[in-house]
Amino acid sequence: MLTQEQLDFYHENGYLLVKGLFTREEAAAFRAEAHALIERLQRVTDVDATWGSAREVTMTKTALLHCHNVQFQSAIFTRLIVDERLTGIAADIIGSPNVQLHHNKLFIKPPEKGSPFPMHQDRPFFPHDKDTMIAAIIHFDDAPLEKGCVRMVPGSHKLGPLPHVQEGGWHLPFDQYPLESSVACEAEAGDVLFFSYLTIHGSGVNVSNEARTTLLVQMRDPLDPPSVLTHLSRGQGMMLRGVDPSAGKATPPGDEPKGAMNGGTMGGGMMGGR
Repeated sequence: MLTQEQLDFYHENGYLLVKGLFTREEAAAFRAEAHALIERLQRVTDVDATWGSAREVTMTKTALLHCHNVQFQSAIFTRLIVDERLTGIAADIIGSPNVQLHHNKLFIKPPEKGSPFPMHQDRPFFPHDKDTMIAAIIHFDDAPLEKGCVRMVPGSHKLGPLPHVQEGGWHLPFDQYPLESSVACEAEAGDVLFFSYLTIHGSGVNVSNEARTTLLVQMRDPLDPPSVLTHLSRGQGMMLRGVDPSAGKATPPGDEPKGAMNGGTMGGGMMGGR
C-alpha cells in the first residue's frame, strides 16, 4: 500500500506521516465517540495519565485523558483497528503480512492544558527480541504545533536502544534531548503517523483552545516475542491482519495482570505515550 518512496523515507527517518488515510468525516465520527467514551469513564474513574516527568517540562498544571483497549468499549474502534487501510500499511512497514496488536490507547489533550510527553523511545516500556514494534497515531482532529503535536528525531531509530531515566515514566535526559531539537509532525484530521518504537519522540503542551484527540495503536509481527513479559493487557495478541503462525506463543496465556480480564480499561497509564 505504500510507495517505494514512502518506505524509503520510513527506513531512513524512522517515521512516516500518511496524509488523509481516513476522511475528515470518518475522523469526526471517531472524535465524537472518543469524547463520549471519556465522558462515560470520567463518571466512574480517574482518567488522567499525565507522566510524573511531564511536570519537569512545564510549570503549567496539565492533564491528559486516556483509555486503554478501546475496542472493548466501542464497536467503532474495533472496526477502526482492523481497517485494511491501517493494517496494510503496518504490514508494509513491519515486513510481514501478519500484524498483531500489542495495545492501544486513546489520548485527549484538553484545551490550554494538555500534558506534554518528554522525549523518549517506546522500547523501554515493552522491549521485543526483533524490534518489529511500530506505532500508529490516528488523528481524530487537527494537530498543529500549538496543540502539542507529536515531534520526532529523524533517523534516531538507527541508534538502537538508549539508556532512559525511569523516574516519572521512561524518558531521555532533558539536557541531552530537549523537545525543541526534534521535528514537529503537524497533522490534520484523518492523518496517521507511523513510527518505530526505537524512534525518539515526544510532544509539547496543548496551549490552543481546542482538544487534541488521537488513538495510538502499537503493533508487531506475531513472531517477534517480548524480551520481558511486561505491559500485558486483555487485548494483547489480537490479530489485526493475517494469522499468528506461532499459535499464540508470544504472550503465554495466564500471564495477564490482575484486572486485565475485566477489560483493562485504564491499566498502564504510564506505559508509553505521546
